[in-house]
Amino acid sequence: MQLLLVAIVALPLLGAAAALLPAPPGLKGSSPEQAVLRHGVTVTGVVLLAAIVLAAGFDHDRSGTMQAESNISWIPALGIRLHFGIDGISLPLLVLTALLTFLCALYSYVKRPGGDGSAGAAASPRAFIAFLLVLESGTLATFAVLDLMLFFLAFEMVLIPMYFLIARWGGEGREKAAWKFILFTLLGSVVMLLGLLLVGLQGGTFDMVALATDNGAGLTRTTQLIAVLAIGIGLAVKTPMWPLHSWLPDAHTAAPTVGSVLLAGVLLKMGTYGLVRIVLPIAPEGAQYFAPYLAAFAAVGIIYGSLACLALVRQGGGSDLKRLIAYSSVGHMGFVLLGIATLTHTGVNGALFANIAHGLITGLLFFLVGALKERTGSTDLDQLAAHTDGGAALYGRAPRFGGLLAFGAVASLGLPGLAGFWGEMLALLGAFHPADGLSRPAYLTFMAIGGLGTLLTAAYLLLVVRRVCMGDRPKEPMAATEQAAVSLTDVRPYEFAAWTPLVVLTVLAGLWPALLLGLTNPAVQNLLPGVSR
Repeated sequence: MQLLLVAIVALPLLGAAAALLPAPPGLKGSSPEQAVLRHGVTVTGVVLLAAIVLAAGFDHDRSGTMQAESNISWIPALGIRLHFGIDGISLPLLVLTALLTFLCALYSYVKRPGGDGSAGAAASPRAFIAFLLVLESGTLATFAVLDLMLFFLAFEMVLIPMYFLIARWGGEGREKAAWKFILFTLLGSVVMLLGLLLVGLQGGTFDMVALATDNGAGLTRTTQLIAVLAIGIGLAVKTPMWPLHSWLPDAHTAAPTVGSVLLAGVLLKMGTYGLVRIVLPIAPEGAQYFAPYLAAFAAVGIIYGSLACLALVRQGGGSDLKRLIAYSSVGHMGFVLLGIATLTHTGVNGALFANIAHGLITGLLFFLVGALKERTGSTDLDQLAAHTDGGAALYGRAPRFGGLLAFGAVASLGLPGLAGFWGEMLALLGAFHPADGLSRPAYLTFMAIGGLGTLLTAAYLLLVVRRVCMGDRPKEPMAATEQAAVSLTDVRPYEFAAWTPLVVLTVLAGLWPALLLGLTNPAVQNLLPGVSR
């Protein structure tokens, strides 16, 4: 199992190198472009299969302890080791990353990558697949490494490929959005590195397991406060937490479909994962000091994201659906941050559950919006409403597509029985009774704000469904030629293959939450040993 985990992390890197060769070994196609796209599907498929085998061999009775560990000295002078391992917290994120990357590669095999008006980008699938595989390797490594310096390297490894995915294969405004993404995340990472170095040098080791076992015993209170502030800023940028979120809407709006899916589905999870894996167990005093501030920012983010979405869905023009979903991520990740800020088993488990649910649901929504743009040529809500107007809206012209979009919307608003419900509910329950030492009246206020956010979320998502899926009854009947001009193709076979797993898992997680909570809860109890609830 140790070698399998290392192989899962390393295989995408080897696949990226192979993709740059004149012809990917062992693969043929009608053209070199088709061959390299098939190579991407093959490599990501093998990684997904290996991740499933790893999950099948995972000992669920010991999900609170590290498994499949490998620990080899790498830079002895600095005490940095090649330490890999997984527990009930990291395993779901590892499988989610492998799944979403495979689905993106599968989608790209038929719908070849190419930015709007960027013929050169469309003609370079070799570079596209290489960047996609490097991005997958960096994300997988982030969830698998157990050394602070390795975590930082993996955390940074994803920035360059995501920058190029946006800048070369994105749509209008891609260059500005890519630069904004890289500058925000790099500046946050510089601050985070200082905090990680402080923890490692003062704690005497960069090993995350050893530091978590000490539970902050080797770090003074001042050291913990400085470290949590520095590390927290870097992680908050990637999450993204309000008010450090402003790079996200531009990045999502400009990114290609697969870029948006991976950015929302897995890259945002790296920030919250770092808070749970590093900040909470390694610097508990610092975490408790800053927890109320984190909860306050989370509550503001929930309301801000919801109000921004409401403004977008109601304004007269320029209301981009991709931008709306990006702002919704600010609100949804606010619930994740609120759960973490409660410092309770209930809240942190809710945060981890919401992480996975958001990856599944928002990944599906970005797939759907990308396909809708391909069909209509726009993601502007007013134009989409025009395309679905005339009494024969998306439900009537593409019923399966309309049904999937409505499903994604109601899952995102937290309908009971679907994955989006449990994480937000547990985060609010954690805020109802936060950890000892935290102000309960303050957290009850944050809980009330979060509850209001769920109502606002339902409002804007139902408005989206109303405008896009149902349309408005026209004043005059449309001519047959006009109806033909706005006809929409329903779900295609390759889209069905790429989207079905996300739908199935969203339903499965909603109906059987113990499948995921049974993995995370023992690990959370180990990370928060002093908490009784």
